[in-house]
Amino acid sequence: MTLSELLQRSSEICILHDSIEVENTAAALIKESVPDATVLQNGSGANNGITIGVLSPEEAKSRNVDSQGKEQWMYIRANEKTGIELYASHTWFIYRLAYQLIHDFGDRLVSDLEAGEVRQATFKNLRTSYDSLLNNHARTAKDFDPEDHIREMAQMGFTHVEVNGLATTFPAEENAPGELLYLFYTYCAALDQFVYSKLNKGIYPYHYLQANLNKLVRSAKLAEKYGLRAGLVCFEPRSVSDKLLERYPMLRGARVDHPLRSFRPRYNLCTSHPVVLDHYQEMLEKIMRAAPNIDFMSIWSNDSGAGFEYTASLYVGRNGGGYEIREWKDENEIVEAAANNILRFMKTLRTAGRKVNPDFRCILKNEVFYAEQDHLRANLEPGLEFETSTLDTKGFEGGYQHPKYEWADDFMFTGLFNQFHEKERKHMDAIEAKGSNVHVYINSGAFWNLEPIKAVPYPKLMWEKLRDLRTQGVDYVANMTGTIPESLASYNINQEVLRAFQADPDLPLETVLKRAAVRWIGEEDADLLVRAWLLVDEAYRSYPPPVSVLSFWSTWYRILVRPFVPNFEALTEEERAFYEDFHLGHANNRVRVDFRREVNFDFCTPEYGNKCRHAISDNVFPAIEQAIELARNARNRSPEGSERQKAWTTLLERFIPMKNWFRTQRNVAAWVEGVHGYMEATDDKAKADFRELTKLTVLDEKANAAALLEHVRTATTDWMIESAVGETTFIYGSNLEELLEKKIALMEGREEDEPFVDPDYMWRVPGINC
Repeated sequence: MTLSELLQRSSEICILHDSIEVENTAAALIKESVPDATVLQNGSGANNGITIGVLSPEEAKSRNVDSQGKEQWMYIRANEKTGIELYASHTWFIYRLAYQLIHDFGDRLVSDLEAGEVRQATFKNLRTSYDSLLNNHARTAKDFDPEDHIREMAQMGFTHVEVNGLATTFPAEENAPGELLYLFYTYCAALDQFVYSKLNKGIYPYHYLQANLNKLVRSAKLAEKYGLRAGLVCFEPRSVSDKLLERYPMLRGARVDHPLRSFRPRYNLCTSHPVVLDHYQEMLEKIMRAAPNIDFMSIWSNDSGAGFEYTASLYVGRNGGGYEIREWKDENEIVEAAANNILRFMKTLRTAGRKVNPDFRCILKNEVFYAEQDHLRANLEPGLEFETSTLDTKGFEGGYQHPKYEWADDFMFTGLFNQFHEKERKHMDAIEAKGSNVHVYINSGAFWNLEPIKAVPYPKLMWEKLRDLRTQGVDYVANMTGTIPESLASYNINQEVLRAFQADPDLPLETVLKRAAVRWIGEEDADLLVRAWLLVDEAYRSYPPPVSVLSFWSTWYRILVRPFVPNFEALTEEERAFYEDFHLGHANNRVRVDFRREVNFDFCTPEYGNKCRHAISDNVFPAIEQAIELARNARNRSPEGSERQKAWTTLLERFIPMKNWFRTQRNVAAWVEGVHGYMEATDDKAKADFRELTKLTVLDEKANAAALLEHVRTATTDWMIESAVGETTFIYGSNLEELLEKKIALMEGREEDEPFVDPDYMWRVPGINC
């Protein structure tokens, strides 16, 4: 007899603890498969049915469950006479186990499970880090359902979900005219966006705080419903209202804004002052009492209006209040004082959290603290932890090779960062010896990979990263940008790889892909679908980002919809307004007129642009074109109206704009090569060649925009993430067709313009010299 057959014979579904909500949730899931079964609460278990329970060690012993000494475990036992037993050591495993019973274990023989089977997750702690859809820049996405989202995280084997997102569409941060910094306050919301303390009471409207806290609590309760634990991911210590600093000027801390993105300075509170530490303790404790299943707070800092005093990576340089260290100290003393201030802040939050949850811990995103890193590492302790891409280098130098090219760089935080090597182990050992932990990033593709296209498949890149993490004994994994639910993006093979690996890391990738393909599209076309996924994987791994910020955050810079012309200033301000109104480029940011530079960063030389252009043309295009052709042929021969046709149509209508996206990125590289090559050339032939390249680039991008426009008009599926409320800087709205039409119109006849970028653009002052 199979488990599926025994399941269908079950007349009872018994939960052992009515007080553990996820047991009820798991029972409801199983009842969908056996609708005639009765759900009851019975401490002794079901009689010829299904028993579900999260067990203490004592309960496990009383039920003869041998957990083999494991700290975290799942357990399944089956008998034709007594039924099926599903047990787990922690709440976050039991819904997953029930899901696997229905979807993964049905063909298993009951006789093989009579003695019971202990199972373990590959990663003991799997959480989101910057959950884009639930909390951050894409929280306005059309058709997003938070419960679908969290339910599927539980199915995949996640243990924790971050819950601090604004309920409002826009942040409350006040902006100075013409500046853009305030936009960054929409993500990783700080503690003071949810509650007030006696220090800052009245600064934010009470209804604003209540709405945000209510959303946080709803998300935390959804997490609890599916057995997950909650967490916070906050930019802190974030700047505060000028009104608060006018009230308490002696508490002013560091200037934390970016001087080229803000038109008024932002200061946070001085976190070395005990009154400020009390303020943070009070706020976190309030949040914890509203959502006591919060297990952690992850601190992101030194960006987006947040920062720690006197750290080296503050945008305006080391600065802060007058309490942490006096003037005229040497570099080593400043570094130590800055690091100690970070640690004191983390300990303060840990203390506040542990008033409600004894296991609460504080995690620091550590890349930006390159100067202070050694001192921070040396003083980690239980409850103070790191999250990172790599421990082997400092700052944002990843220290890893691109998956295809030795010369390509700047791909951290994306799916292209597919490695984690043995060199990391010594650093992890040193941190773990202190009773601390390291959370290592992955990115399963929800965002920052070919945005705004949904569910870009790169299953092999995904599997390679997971394999390396397991090989190096990583227990704590943080999925950058979160996940995307099936109701928003079906046929998501990257997340299926993550789900399968978390359940059984020894399962070959080929088996995982084939099983998913059979389930989604049927046996006949399964091998074709696997090939299509691997072709797209090959296309992406062959992609060298020409300009990282214009690639990973391409929506933020409106790369798909802005015109490509040899001289952007040949277009008037009024002509450019349709995309610049939402574009992340303020009045004198050179990125408005130059793909090479953004604020003071010089991202791409003509020589690097040339390498990227040829790599994309030679290696990316052939793979993505093969995937498109394969999917088109398969769709065309699928039975009309069949599930197979639906699947192929959905995938094809994502693959097609992937080529458009890659083509635009190729043209970013070519634009830099052509325009800057022309401006730097010293002989007439070279100038003529670069000008011809620029002309061809403009014509190609215009043709590419026309092809994408045709896809927008004819696609029958929702292939891109789209805002339900209209455009924001971070997400497109429903008007992509209109934007592309304007782009094409503005490019008409511009290919012959002389290439030009004003090298002094950043010195522009509107109304004075421009």
